[in-house]
Amino acid sequence: MSVKKIFLLTFFTLIIACNVDDDDLINNVPAFEWTFIACEGNYGSSNGSITMINGKGDIKELNDIGDVVNSLAIYKNKLIVLVNNSHKILIYEIYEDGLRLPGIEVDTQGSSPREMVVVDDKLYFTNWNSSDVKIFDMINYIIEDSIQLSGYPESIVYGDESLWVGIQLNDDYSDSNKLHKIDPISKTINQTYEIGYGPTDIEINGESIYVANTYYDSSYNAYYGSTELNYSNDQISINNYGPGIVCGGDVLTLNNEIYRSFSGGIAKLNEELEIIEETKIGDFPPAQLYSTEINDGKIYFGLTNFTDVNIVKVYDKENNELNSYNVGIIPGDFAFWKSE
Repeated sequence: MSVKKIFLLTFFTLIIACNVDDDDLINNVPAFEWTFIACEGNYGSSNGSITMINGKGDIKELNDIGDVVNSLAIYKNKLIVLVNNSHKILIYEIYEDGLRLPGIEVDTQGSSPREMVVVDDKLYFTNWNSSDVKIFDMINYIIEDSIQLSGYPESIVYGDESLWVGIQLNDDYSDSNKLHKIDPISKTINQTYEIGYGPTDIEINGESIYVANTYYDSSYNAYYGSTELNYSNDQISINNYGPGIVCGGDVLTLNNEIYRSFSGGIAKLNEELEIIEETKIGDFPPAQLYSTEINDGKIYFGLTNFTDVNIVKVYDKENNELNSYNVGIIPGDFAFWKSE
């Protein structure tokens, strides 16, 4: 039974039992909330999971759903899950008590799905093994087409009526510096930009695309940077921080300002893409900060040591800790749902 049907049944029950006014009833219907956390699990295993936290702080777990639960997205009252090394899409209906099981499973034919974005009734998701963006019809539940690329596409967002796709690695596994602007109607690349190497995350703010960059030298030492592309004039700014700064792979918007993961937290970027250290929120062991997300003004930090430490911390913008939750192994992505 869908959320709307449950609300409708509740509505008629209360009318018969209590004879309350329509306006009073509508104003008192609670809004149900869920935070979904993709917990990757151990590579090569099938212990990937989803941790679910409702508005009261109650926790539920959906365990052993596949090998590397990579990313989450919300489409209406459905949770979409990409399971990378099991090469599948999982789709669950969301309702007040969590997820309706068993859900629907779609085989991606060994494509190694990574990240996704929903535009209207289409799901666009990047794939490493097939080097493409696949298009999944959310009405008919079929993979209807694909957009062929080269290299290993990772991050994907939608803005300016275009898909923006970052290529993490070239075909030879060297770091890529390509950002594609793709027309979702014609399914063609309109333009390719050379940005900072190793685009790991993309954020749109106004007329700018911000990118968190992570790349490596021949000895696998990590280097970090940030890129801004103003798509109204095609101006590109790149700030390479070098190897001597502890960063991370996320770029986010908080209060309409751009933040980047940095030294066990997040910190604001100025117009030159320099990290403003005194604005840092969160102060965790840098090696344990695996993921960050912002929703409704709250900052979510996914912490892990890849074994027995798997925690999500929630902070406000004043750097106060609001909540702490023990979650599944390797918390990597977040999705947020609220009933209508």
